[in-house]
Amino acid sequence: MKALTAGATIGILGGGQLGRMMASAAAQLGFDVSIYCPEHDSPAARVSASHALGAYTDIEALLDWAEGCDVVTYEFENVPVEAAKALIDAGISVRPGSQPLEVSQDRLVEKSFLRDCGIETADFAEVNSAEDIAEPLNRFGGSGILKTRRDGYDGKGQVRLETGDDFEAAHKALANAPCILEAMVPFEREVSVIIARDAVGDMLCYDLPRNEHVNGILKRSVVPSNLNEDVTKRAEAAAEALANAMNYVGVLALEFFVLEDGTLLANEFAPRVHNSGHWTPEACATGQFEQHIRAVAGWPLGPVTRYHDIEMLNLLGEEALVPPDVLSVDGVLTLYGKREAKPGRKMGHLVRRRS
Repeated sequence: MKALTAGATIGILGGGQLGRMMASAAAQLGFDVSIYCPEHDSPAARVSASHALGAYTDIEALLDWAEGCDVVTYEFENVPVEAAKALIDAGISVRPGSQPLEVSQDRLVEKSFLRDCGIETADFAEVNSAEDIAEPLNRFGGSGILKTRRDGYDGKGQVRLETGDDFEAAHKALANAPCILEAMVPFEREVSVIIARDAVGDMLCYDLPRNEHVNGILKRSVVPSNLNEDVTKRAEAAAEALANAMNYVGVLALEFFVLEDGTLLANEFAPRVHNSGHWTPEACATGQFEQHIRAVAGWPLGPVTRYHDIEMLNLLGEEALVPPDVLSVDGVLTLYGKREAKPGRKMGHLVRRRS
């Protein structure tokens, strides 16, 4: 695929806030954006040049829409793999492709893939029934987290377990779905690598943010993370190995637990722009949304120089409903245009400089 020129159309599968911010970045670079999603009133569609309404499983509608796109990308990792493969089989350029979806949608596959890339993770075991829990839980020291292999996010689809708990009830609480049991990790901090890889394989990493979660949902990211140089370089090298293994084009995030001794254990990766990188447009020469668009359009990556220390605060639920002048004091406010503020729902974020 040749590099796109201004006026070309970039298709985005998904209509959420990440698609909205990607669409705004694409417009700034002179591209039109077309959104495909099943929602009538999605945040991304309302800022894009066009919008096609349809199910991701409606391959005929999907292909009709994609005919008007010069390249297609996606803004969330639960786009059906079959949809991406159907587009690729029809000769449509999909960046970053179907493999990142296939790997990231199944936690067992994901953890195994990370280890195949030489990236260490916490211990884990496959769980298909309650009877599969006791042995690995004991091996993990008597505590762990039972997670559905698919569909869980922001703390959903998981249960903490200890020896003596009711394993039948725990598995039933997760609808008896195929699961993975992960060992608890005594981490000192959580960080993520936001990495961009372009169509010729060049890569750039943003400075690592330190991430703080509340009830499984990212609440705050702080940069710099104050990791020492050796740990930082090892985290970046792991992200580069992951991106190369998938021949990835675009921005991805690889999340890590950092132990007291500097050991890095990968938690998961997201094949898309990431919540922990929302500070980049305000703090860096090139924000993650512009960077992703540059990569999928076949452009060279922009510089990732960071100009100042920064923090990003997620606004969840009704936190985004306070007066905007209160939220924007000493910071840059971004609201996602969601019509309803549900508890724990990501409604926007605030980015502010740190002295």
